[in-house]
Amino acid sequence: MRFHDKVVLVTGGGSGIGRAVALGFAREGAQVVVSGRGREALEQTVKLADANADADTDGGRIAALTADVTDSASVAALVGEIVGRYGRLDVAVNNAGVLATGKVADQPEDDFARVLDVNLTGVFLSMKHEIPAMVAGGGGVIVNFSSQIGAHKRLPGFGAYAASKAAVTALTRTAALEYIGQGVRINAFSPGSHDTSMSMRPGETEADRAERVKGQVPAGRVGSLDEATGTVLWLASADAGYVVGADIVADGGSTA
Repeated sequence: MRFHDKVVLVTGGGSGIGRAVALGFAREGAQVVVSGRGREALEQTVKLADANADADTDGGRIAALTADVTDSASVAALVGEIVGRYGRLDVAVNNAGVLATGKVADQPEDDFARVLDVNLTGVFLSMKHEIPAMVAGGGGVIVNFSSQIGAHKRLPGFGAYAASKAAVTALTRTAALEYIGQGVRINAFSPGSHDTSMSMRPGETEADRAERVKGQVPAGRVGSLDEATGTVLWLASADAGYVVGADIVADGGSTA
């Protein structure tokens, strides 16, 4: 129960690692707010948390608030609603992201702009509004989702994604230096292939993915959602209190 009575925001909390992380915080006693553009997916996360809480009354709860991380006013309203409802914001996990593939000369300009808008500008706008709220409340922790693809690894066809995530790493480290003196600790998390739909190629089954990954990842498998959740929760906890401006890579050795 490391996060008992803590107020936690998880953007992109309606699916994948974001959902798993939100549920992990709730299991450890946090009041979690999941945000995203799709209400239905967020409500499914809430239902899963409610089912867990019924089995363990000490667990935290999850609430859903729709927001668009590419819209400053929307993010400001989200953070304002959280502070108004709970009195503070202790932890923010900026996970919302999108992927579009294509070689540089072939990629539609709109796709490139969209990837940077969500993955990079979305993190910037989230921090822009989260940091003042945390400073006003006496401090907090931010974990920004980057990726093994970016500062650590490049792949053909992933130029826009790599550019956006490399920039997230640089932005995270800069912000970490700027605000640690005001009690806001900021780090990045860079996952490799994990057990999510984003790690699946078109038409690929889980068995196909498992066979492919054996030859690509030194660990011989994709990461589990529990493993990703454990890393993020550690970064957000007091156990990582001296970790500032780091980019924690969890990719089974792919970029070792």
